[in-house]
Order: sequence, then C-alpha cells, then structure tokens
Amino acid sequence: MSWVPYGYPPAMLTKALSACGLRGWHLHTTSLATIYLCISLWIRAKTVDQEERGNAERRALFVGLWPPMFWLIGDAVQADEQRSRATLGKARLSGLKPGKSRTWRMTRR
Repeated sequence: MSWVPYGYPPAMLTKALSACGLRGWHLHTTSLATIYLCISLWIRAKTVDQEERGNAERRALFVGLWPPMFWLIGDAVQADEQRSRATLGKARLSGLKPGKSRTWRMTRR
C-alpha cells in the first residue's frame, strides 16, 4: 500500500462515480429529492384504504432511508474532487504532469 499524504486513499466508488461524470452536488440534490419523494409517499399513504396503508407507509419509510446515503456519498465524491484538484494544482505549480513525481530511482549499472 502506498503512502497517501491526506488521510485515506480515495475509494473505488468515488472514483467510479467521478469517472461517470457525477459530482457531489448531483448527489446532494438527489438526497433532497428523495426527502420530497418520501413525504409525498407518506401523504399518499394516508389517502389509500386501510388494507393498502401499511404497505404504502413501509414504502415511504424505505424511501426515507435513502437521503442520508445519497448525502454521504455526495460528501465522499466532493472530498475526492477537492483532493484531486489539490493534487492537480500542486502538479501544475511544480511543472510536472499529473500523476508523475520527482522521485529518483536508484538503478544498477
């Protein structure tokens, strides 16, 4: 395992989501949308008859578990974005290409 200067190495999920084009604010917006969906499902559950109400309420509670998940994944993606921007900025300041380092390797002659 290589040494990482700022905490833990970025996770595979955040790299994959960033590669797909998702940003942290996309997932934060999704989190807020699922809160709206949960509330609307809960209100709808009050309008159905007694036989279907239990299932509708369980569905609303299940959807209510999603917002914290999306919010935390959005935070992780946003932290990965900031980490990659900082790394890219350091590479530009030092005149190196991103991903390259100035470490010298000892070679046998």
